[in-house]
Amino acid sequence: MDIVHILVLVVSFAALLLLGVPISFGIGIATLSTMLMTIKVGPALTTVAQRMATGLDSFALLAIPFFILSGQLMNRGGIARRLIDFAKVLVGMLPGGLAFVNIMANMLFGSISGSAVASSAAIGGFMIPTMKKEGYDLNYSAAVNITASTTGLIIPPSNILIVYSLASGGASIGALFVAGYFPGVLVGLALMVVAGIIAARKKYPIAGKTSLKEGLLRFLDAVPSLFLVVLVIGGIVAGYFTATEASAIAVLYTLILAVLVYREVKWKDLSNILLNTASTTSIVMLLIATSMGMSWIISYENIPQTVSASLLSVSSNPVIILLIINMILLIVGTFLDMTPAVLIFTPILLPVVTQMGVDPIHFGIVMVLNLSIGLCTPPVGSVLFVGCGIAGTRIADVIKPLLPLFLAMVVILLLITFIPQISLFLPKLFGY
Repeated sequence: MDIVHILVLVVSFAALLLLGVPISFGIGIATLSTMLMTIKVGPALTTVAQRMATGLDSFALLAIPFFILSGQLMNRGGIARRLIDFAKVLVGMLPGGLAFVNIMANMLFGSISGSAVASSAAIGGFMIPTMKKEGYDLNYSAAVNITASTTGLIIPPSNILIVYSLASGGASIGALFVAGYFPGVLVGLALMVVAGIIAARKKYPIAGKTSLKEGLLRFLDAVPSLFLVVLVIGGIVAGYFTATEASAIAVLYTLILAVLVYREVKWKDLSNILLNTASTTSIVMLLIATSMGMSWIISYENIPQTVSASLLSVSSNPVIILLIINMILLIVGTFLDMTPAVLIFTPILLPVVTQMGVDPIHFGIVMVLNLSIGLCTPPVGSVLFVGCGIAGTRIADVIKPLLPLFLAMVVILLLITFIPQISLFLPKLFGY
């Protein structure tokens, strides 16, 4: 490994980020700059292009545009409102019930859409004004929505788990999907505990009880939306279809639901939905392509082996190593988007943890949860920006109410890190 090459890679990438260059271009330029240190211009350009193309040549990645399209249809199809109504039936009568509803609705919508940003926008757009009207502090409402929306990245189906499967060299997508349930639910419950304590201390109002008849009606109205989870995950676990095939089925089901059942998406709206899907997909795919190029140069320079040796030289205790890795990922998550972070750091850190006997499925959940927490933190927390934008408040004002919720997520992260059974129980139960 040539230290000069590594310095060129790291310094150029950091400088481009500070200059505000789009992250996909920053990754590509930094990779190309490093290659030019050892390869001539022509071969370097060819190598980068080849690595970008082969990085996208994966059948599993086809699931990403389908799940993005499914999420777009859900966002426009009235599904968020129905899930909020259903969440009110379940937890609305508790002290500070609207915060509980916000968390529960984000968990439900996130588990269907697989997108934290979509969940934050769809649920926050309705819940934050409602909470403010009922006397909740605006910044607290935004903080609840921001943290709760990240649960959809762990509770399947989740695009980022598909990306991790690619980066890890073939970890089962089905196993990753199933492994995400308990950790995702634990994060949601931890946020509810904090919300309950804050509600009791600040004496936030309790929503009125829902009658049995109204509760049943709201449940029945939400059942078609909730059935998507059963259809997608149940089909994968039962072996009826792969995750990629499940994503196509999800699109077909949500199209029928949004257009024919709920009738909140008109046929004329589909062109705009498809355009938004293509735009989002192109951004994600460019990130994946350039990140795969950087992953190759990282492997070429033997960085994973160097990092592994360095970490193991610090301590042979798995607890210490996992704590260090968690700290690294939490810091990475504050300035790097999830997709490139997973693609770049999985090849570096996975060999370290597998050498200590950590299951790749377990590590995938730990990594995604770490980076999900990063989405709630400045300076590059995309969900933080979206949540503050929806609430119409400043990031600086949200930080204080965000801290106890952030701490709750870190506590769950440590539990999941050091109790692998939380992640691995269900995959083992279903034979993965």
